[in-house]
Order: sequence, then structure tokens, then C-alpha cells
Amino acid sequence: MDFSAITFQLLANTPSGSQGGGSTTVWMVVLLLFFVVYMFFISRRDKKQKKEEAAMRDSMKVGDEVLTIGGIMGRVVSVKDDSVVIETGADRNKIRFTKTAIATNVSADNRVKEAKAAQEAAKQAAKKQKKAGSSEKKPEKVDKK
Repeated sequence: MDFSAITFQLLANTPSGSQGGGSTTVWMVVLLLFFVVYMFFISRRDKKQKKEEAAMRDSMKVGDEVLTIGGIMGRVVSVKDDSVVIETGADRNKIRFTKTAIATNVSADNRVKEAKAAQEAAKQAAKKQKKAGSSEKKPEKVDKK
């Protein structure tokens, strides 16, 4: 027996009186609601990812290290509206790609990682300074006996 036959049989055997007659309908609505919510979150995540990729491609500049979707690494030589020329290898071969063929901007990724590391180091230094400052400000306890 296939799934459609089982579903038909369940729908046909549902009592039509007031005692639970709408339970199958309720389950179908709940299932449909879960599906709609799931699709909403998936499409939202995809839109966010596409927006980040477009921003990365628009912020490319000459001298950046890039990786193409084909696995070719190179340094950007020129950037036009919808194409990029990269230089690869020791013999400096130049290859032209569309911007959509660029998977990652390695230089920009490294700059972002360095900036995050610097922020984290600054937070750690501020915590240490705050800790050192607060330990100096504590008044000494005096016994009055």
C-alpha cells in the first residue's frame, strides 16, 4: 500500500460527527503551517547569504587575493562592472572571470578575522584593566574589637 492510499483510507474512516470529526483537518493545517514556517526561514537564510556574497563581490578591489568557484586562486589585477581579471601562478597568467565566479575574497576574510581578533584583544585588556582597577579601590576591612 502506498502513502496516498493510506491517506485516503484515513480520510474516509474519519467520523463525521461532532466527536473529533475535524482532527484530520487540524493535523493537515498544522502540517501545512510547519511547512510554511520552514520555507520562510530557509528563504530568509538564502537571501541573507546572497546579500553577503553580493557585498563581497562589490567590495573587491585591485590587489585582493580571491578564490574562484573552480578552485583557482589569484590576485585581482582589474575590476570592471561584471568581470574581474586575476593573475595566477609564478608566471603571472591573467584570466578573466565574471564576478559571480568568485567564491571568496581571501584578503577581505583575513582582514575581518584580524579585526575580530583585535576587538577580542581590546576586550580582554579592558577586562584586565577593570579587574586591576577594582581590586585597588576596595577599602580594607578594619576590626573593631
